[in-house]
Amino acid sequence: MTNNTHDLSQTHQVTNQLHPLENNNLFTQDTALQEAIKREGGHWAHQALSDFGALTGSSENIEWGHLANQFKPTFKTHDRFGHRVDQANFHPSYHQLMNQAIQHGLHASPWTNPGTGAHVARAAKTYMQSQVEAGHGCPITMTFACTPTLLKQANVAKEWLPLVHSTQYDSENKPYFEKAGVTIGMGMTEKQGGSDVRANTTRAHPVGQPGAGELYELIGHKWFLSAPMCDAFLVLAQAPGGLSCFLLPRWRPDGSKNAMHIQQLKDKMGNVSNASSEVEFRGALAWLIGDEGRGVANILEMVALTRFDCMVGSSAGMRQAVSQVIHHCQHRSVFGKPLIQQPLMQNVLADLALESEAAMSLSFRMAKALDHMANDEHEAMIMRLGTAIGKYWICKRTPPHAYEAMECIGGSAVMEDCIMPRLYREAPINAIWEGSGNVQCLDVLRAITKTPKSLEALSAELHAAEGRNPDYDKRLSCISQALKSVDDFEQQGRWLVENLALLFQGSVLIQAGNETVSDMFCATRLRDNNAQMFGAIPKGFNLAQYIQRAAL
Repeated sequence: MTNNTHDLSQTHQVTNQLHPLENNNLFTQDTALQEAIKREGGHWAHQALSDFGALTGSSENIEWGHLANQFKPTFKTHDRFGHRVDQANFHPSYHQLMNQAIQHGLHASPWTNPGTGAHVARAAKTYMQSQVEAGHGCPITMTFACTPTLLKQANVAKEWLPLVHSTQYDSENKPYFEKAGVTIGMGMTEKQGGSDVRANTTRAHPVGQPGAGELYELIGHKWFLSAPMCDAFLVLAQAPGGLSCFLLPRWRPDGSKNAMHIQQLKDKMGNVSNASSEVEFRGALAWLIGDEGRGVANILEMVALTRFDCMVGSSAGMRQAVSQVIHHCQHRSVFGKPLIQQPLMQNVLADLALESEAAMSLSFRMAKALDHMANDEHEAMIMRLGTAIGKYWICKRTPPHAYEAMECIGGSAVMEDCIMPRLYREAPINAIWEGSGNVQCLDVLRAITKTPKSLEALSAELHAAEGRNPDYDKRLSCISQALKSVDDFEQQGRWLVENLALLFQGSVLIQAGNETVSDMFCATRLRDNNAQMFGAIPKGFNLAQYIQRAAL
């Protein structure tokens, strides 16, 4: 029996554990992302993206993401003197992330520096920053997406867009005209309507002369208004001429506080670093954007861009999960050898990486469409139909992907000091926000029936990959036949949109030219009787090599 108390205190040695995944370059160590950037026209931004990849992969950025979620936003209705302030307060790390995003143009760079690959380069930065933290991406996305809608009203655009496009972040709750830069939010949803915005009851009354660009006062409510700390919001309300779009500032032009009263912040399961709120308008002043009765049409361009960012954000969540799980399996041994060398685990890891690469590749194909849609009808039609298809499928695949990654890591993946619980809680958000799955399927139906050229464009895109993979060709033939009749489309909408999404992903990967990746995708996603769970890649593929391609 020992009398050495030091020996008694040494119960065990810590072995078979890994170091944190940090201080990696999220661009130069992501082969698939680099290939997508070059393929879709953003190669000129390589150095800037490399610099940004080092920034977002740093331990400092990772800590910002952790703290912004650990300390959720709080809310004050009044200051200590009794004045109404409607103030959402955040941890400093949240503001660091916002400042970084705006300084690097995630909110506006394609509008301020347009050109070939502008949306591709901006999407790449968004993809990397979203891997650090997703919640602050909500106001960044809405600020990015508001420009096409604001441009519909010249007098409003002239006053607001210089502030929207500024690379200076100012978090102070003060009048917009006292700030060097602003952010824009959005409020569409009401209690009684949900996705059915035409059921909105908020009323808009002209202050003086009615019409486009004029001031109205709004009375009503919004069940979801994101994000309440923004400087102004694009909202829908019923004007005398019908449902209309308005820009509603937090502060009136005379410097007084606008009558937009926050009732409470939403208590959400995920996206907790970002504030979402319920509000009431009690005569809140707002400018009419475009004509009365054109509210849905005028805000839809903003919605399309936020849906595109949902694709990018969900793809980023998958990429972060893949990075974490491969890192874990590289450094963790079980049953006498590293997890990454075990055949069954290799199959799961490769399948998770494949899902991630397919999601990212389709997202960046849509970024290319964004870059060219103004001058290319084919790309405009791809954007019209592809956004709804991609938003439906990529966002739907993220929750099971996050869960499977957690299972690969094991018990430590459910600990709150690990990023995986946050990724899991974030995973369903994009599928629900900006139009749920059924809404996206109905949007595909509208596009096919009301804009037949969109289906023609997608068909051309899919047939361009024909003849290079038998699994792809067989599924394409089946879906092409099904599309000849859309009489019962609504009931079968999810089946059809899922197949269109898988074919679109397959087409992008086939045309990218890496047969190993595209053949693996087609064998697991398009072959008859393919398995539904991750980890069922058939024989014949070098899984270890593909996993190495996906590793940081």
